Amino acid sequence: MIGASASCPAMIPLILTAVLATSALSGFIGMAGGMILMAILVSVLSVGAAMMLHGAVQATANGSRAWFLRAHIQWHILPPYALGAAITVAAFSVLAVLPDANLILMIVGIFPWLARLTPRLHGLDINHPPTTFACGIAVTAAQLFAGASGPLLDVFYLNTRLNRFEVIASKAFTQTLGHLLKLFYYGLIIGVSDAMPDWVYALAIVTAVIGTRIGTRMLVRLTDKRFRTASSWVILAIATLLFARGATGLLGFN
Repeated sequence: MIGASASCPAMIPLILTAVLATSALSGFIGMAGGMILMAILVSVLSVGAAMMLHGAVQATANGSRAWFLRAHIQWHILPPYALGAAITVAAFSVLAVLPDANLILMIVGIFPWLARLTPRLHGLDINHPPTTFACGIAVTAAQLFAGASGPLLDVFYLNTRLNRFEVIASKAFTQTLGHLLKLFYYGLIIGVSDAMPDWVYALAIVTAVIGTRIGTRMLVRLTDKRFRTASSWVILAIATLLFARGATGLLGFN
């Protein structure tokens, strides 16, 4: 049931297994893991609890991935991205929005299709500061409202000449920033009161680092071409299922 209690101990093995698998997936192909994990968490926890645990796990997974691949981070991306992110957090802090769980599933499900259906957006190159600034606004808004934003972030890398290591490292660094901002927003602005116990956070964080390390070690087995196409249709299939589940729940069919 979507939005279940955050204190149910039976959910913890499922959550940790999901953290391991999705962290490894993101470490390997640089996407999809956060999207899938958000869908799982929002299905078994309240929205606030899901956002907090997802933020902690994804900040750790992305942060460790950025550290493992730190030599490839494109640091010039950070200033305009951070400026856009800061503006978004300020706006959300005034509005104090808490989204519906079914709407989250629909939005997360629509992001990969957005990326798929906009392959000819010639101006969206993450190396250009105006594009990077817009990316910071859009992606941070998606993280605060839907929890996951990886597929949307991919739209801004469609026309870049960066290799797979540079793409994953740079995305990991900016995603770390975004998830830390999400923790700030839901922890301090919204004031989530039913978050998971601290020991669950600790286990999930360790699990995320292990999964990320497994995924980044697998990355060397891919060529740049295979990296860009490896999971395309799988991600779209998952996204369709998430959108359908959210839509049926919103319409009262769950």
